[in-house]
Amino acid sequence: MTTTLFSPITLGKLQLKNRVVMAPLTRCRATGNVPNTLMKEYYSLRAGAGLIIAEGTSPSPNGLGYARQPGLFSKEQVSGWLDVTNGVHQAGGKMFVQLMHTGRVSHPANMQPGTRILAPSALAAPGEMWTDSNGMQPYPVPDEMSESDIEEAIAEYASGAKHAIEAGFDGIELHGANGYLIDQFLNTATNKRTDRWGGSIENRIRFAVEVAKASASAIGAEHIGMRISPYGVFNGTAADADMDAMYELLMNRLNDVGLVYIHVVDHSAMGAPEVSPALKAKMRATFKGRYILSGGYDLARANIDLDASRGDLVAFGRPFISNPDLVEKLKQGTSLKEPDFNTFYTPGEKGYTDY
Repeated sequence: MTTTLFSPITLGKLQLKNRVVMAPLTRCRATGNVPNTLMKEYYSLRAGAGLIIAEGTSPSPNGLGYARQPGLFSKEQVSGWLDVTNGVHQAGGKMFVQLMHTGRVSHPANMQPGTRILAPSALAAPGEMWTDSNGMQPYPVPDEMSESDIEEAIAEYASGAKHAIEAGFDGIELHGANGYLIDQFLNTATNKRTDRWGGSIENRIRFAVEVAKASASAIGAEHIGMRISPYGVFNGTAADADMDAMYELLMNRLNDVGLVYIHVVDHSAMGAPEVSPALKAKMRATFKGRYILSGGYDLARANIDLDASRGDLVAFGRPFISNPDLVEKLKQGTSLKEPDFNTFYTPGEKGYTDY
């Protein structure tokens, strides 16, 4: 029997109506870092996806990097997200949230008082980031994390996972990709440590594995996936000679924890280096859970890769921004609207709920 985007699938204990995943998309609409009714409308309109993965959401005050990024560390945030997840569930959808600690990819102007910018090593990210108060600003040099900082951050992910379940999410995605905190530990361009958290591949994957373990202890591994970006160059990361071996070892360790999926970023469609087909095949063969494909997919390519068992689900990002009814349009073969890049990260409904 042919497997297509519209074939149902199980994800842990969840039954998904199709294999279309709405990728986590930074949209910067959480004024005061609290989810709101505008976000409820936005996500509810996209409940046709088999699985929605909500945007990168910080598990702690130190993890907030972007202006208007939502969090999951206060009662107000849990309450705001509960309204969002209720809307999605009422519309027939399933929803995970991506827990994203931005690490060094942050600026004090985007953070709350009394917080610190933390990273594996005291190396500033290249370039600048937007702040609502002062426009574009260079990234500051982060504090190199102490042993206690690391233990605290691991505990914050576990706490964020608990809050996610309280907020009605069906599970969480740990953001181990794109140069944010977990990836900063994985990557030799951002991790120059010589203790047990750096150096060898065993040491560099330790933070990712410990975060996965702590989160699994908090809410159960069947509710947890991880996003990874081998060969990514976003936020100052870079490939090294041990990359394939590192990700193969990470897959084995995540199997030990029992994670329900991996979500593999391949932004080569947008000009980033390609993730080697050999590594993708190796991770696919090694990892025992579900495999979410991503990176510039259309219906035809998605169906080819699903039927060839290169993955189990396919994530769509930008098409969901401008096509809330994306699943129906893919089914009907209707042409897709192009998104307005100018409104990707701006406050308000324009370019968000008005497509």
